[in-house]
Amino acid sequence: MTATVSRPHDDAVIEMLRDDPEFANEYLAAALDEASEPGGQAALLAALRHIAEAQGMSAVAERAGMPRESLYRALSPRGNPTIKTLLAVLKAAGLHLGAAKHSHVSA
Repeated sequence: MTATVSRPHDDAVIEMLRDDPEFANEYLAAALDEASEPGGQAALLAALRHIAEAQGMSAVAERAGMPRESLYRALSPRGNPTIKTLLAVLKAAGLHLGAAKHSHVSA
């Protein structure tokens, strides 16, 4: 029988983001697409936290102009960052928000 090595999902995602920084674009886009679904806001915060951890939480906090502890708190599972904090973190991580019209919404 072969032993399997398991590791936490968060660690695997963070490693993928470190190995392929461009993956952050796709990862964040998927999280944004699902943000309005049940549990989607928590998943979006987790995605931002993973991206920040992959880049170094202290470095992202410094670039965002905020204390590291505040960044951890804002991106925690119970975090509720302001739009100002969200935009600062995205910019510090080299990302930005995008918007597109849903095809099922009429003009």
